[in-house]
Amino acid sequence: MRNLPDHGLPLVQLKEQRRDLVVALQNRTGPVNSWELMQIAAVQQAISAFEDVIADLDAEAEMEAAA
Repeated sequence: MRNLPDHGLPLVQLKEQRRDLVVALQNRTGPVNSWELMQIAAVQQAISAFEDVIADLDAEAEMEAAA
């Protein structure tokens, strides 16, 4: 596995927050309201955006290392 730098982005915290939101929904009865779904969707969008940025930063770092 490559040793890539930590970019200082809160990806782990976002993934933990998403997990906590989903687990909270699993442990309850009754319908899920739209606010709860919007929270999960917003966190998921942030996770995807951070993963895209990290992939770009890693690709740039690899290109600089290869040059």
